[in-house]
Amino acid sequence: MDDRATTWMRRALELAASGPWPDPNPRVGCVLVGPDGSLVAEGWHRGAGTPHAEAAALAAAGDRARGTTAYVSLEPCSHTGRTGPCAQALVDAGVVEVVFAQPDPNQSAAGGAEVLRAAGVHVTGGLLADDAEALNARWTRTIALGRPLVTWKFAATLDGRSAAADGTSQWITGEAARADVHALRATRDAVLVGTGTLLADDPRLTVRQPQGGPAPDQPLRVVMGLREVPVDARVHEGPGEVLHLTTRDPRVALVCLWERGVRDLWLEGGPTLAAAFLEAGLVDEVVAYVAPALLGAGRTAVADLGISTITDIRRLVLQDVTVIGTDVRIRAVPSDDSTTRGGSRRAAPGTND
Repeated sequence: MDDRATTWMRRALELAASGPWPDPNPRVGCVLVGPDGSLVAEGWHRGAGTPHAEAAALAAAGDRARGTTAYVSLEPCSHTGRTGPCAQALVDAGVVEVVFAQPDPNQSAAGGAEVLRAAGVHVTGGLLADDAEALNARWTRTIALGRPLVTWKFAATLDGRSAAADGTSQWITGEAARADVHALRATRDAVLVGTGTLLADDPRLTVRQPQGGPAPDQPLRVVMGLREVPVDARVHEGPGEVLHLTTRDPRVALVCLWERGVRDLWLEGGPTLAAAFLEAGLVDEVVAYVAPALLGAGRTAVADLGISTITDIRRLVLQDVTVIGTDVRIRAVPSDDSTTRGGSRRAAPGTND
C-alpha cells in the first residue's frame, strides 16, 4: 500500500480511539475516500447499540459513498445483531474497495472480507494491523477468553496484611494511592466485592473525583455472595447501578457479567474472594499497593491457596513498579501456566453490537 493509504488508515485509528472502553464492542474507525483521493466522510463506533463505524460514515456520506474506498481499523462485520452487517452495507452503498487493519477475532462476526470479495469489492487486510490490535488489546483478549478480564486490586503492608487484628483497614495506603485506585477503577466497567467485604467495610465502590464528589460515569457496582446486601449499605449511595450476584462461584459470576456486557472487571474483594478467583485461574492482572508499614497480625491479602511447599509458589510476571505518594504500586500478571488452568479459551458468545 502507498503512503496515502497509510495516512488514511492512521486517521481511521485516530477516530477509533474516540470510542469508549470498556464496552462490549471494539473501538473502530472508518474513513471514506473518493476516487480523486479526497475525504468524503468518516465515522467511529460510539458504544454498544450505536451505529458501527462503517454505518456512521456511510450515513454521513449518503449517495457520495458510491465509488469510494473505505479504510476501516477492523475487518467489517458480517453479523446481524442490533445493527446490520457492515460488509453488506458497504456493498449496498457502492463502495468499490475496502482496506482494513485488524482481522476480526470474533468468530460470530468475522467473515466480512469474504462477503465483500464475493460481491466484487477489492479487499486488502493487515494495513497497520499491529496498531489496531494494540488499540483493542483488552477487547481482543476478552474475545479470546470468552469472559471479562479480571484485575485484582489490593492494598497491604510490607508484611502482607490487608487489615489489622481488629478488622480495621482504613487507611493502609496514603491519599495519593487511593486517588490512583479511583483513576484505575474508572477505566473498568464493573467493580466487584464479596458480601464479606461489603458487610465489614461498607464501601461505596464509586469512582470519586479528586475534589471528593462522585464522577458522572460510574462502573457497575457488583456484590457477590449469598448473604443479603443491607438496604442502607453505602454501596447504594451515588449514581449508577448495584448488582447482587447470589453465587460464590467466580465462573458463574463472570458468565452473568459477560451477558450484561461487562468486559473489564475490577476485583476488590477480600482474601477469600481473591483466593477463589486465583484458584479458578480467573485473574488476568494484579495491581497491588504496598505501604511501608507493618502490622504483624490481622487479615492477609489473600486466603489459603493450598500451597504447602515452596515448589508450588505462584509466580507472577512483573509489569511495572511505580512509587505513588508514600506507597508503591506493583502491577503483575500471572504466568502462562497459571492463567490457562482455570480460564476459558473458548470463543466469546458476544457479537459486535
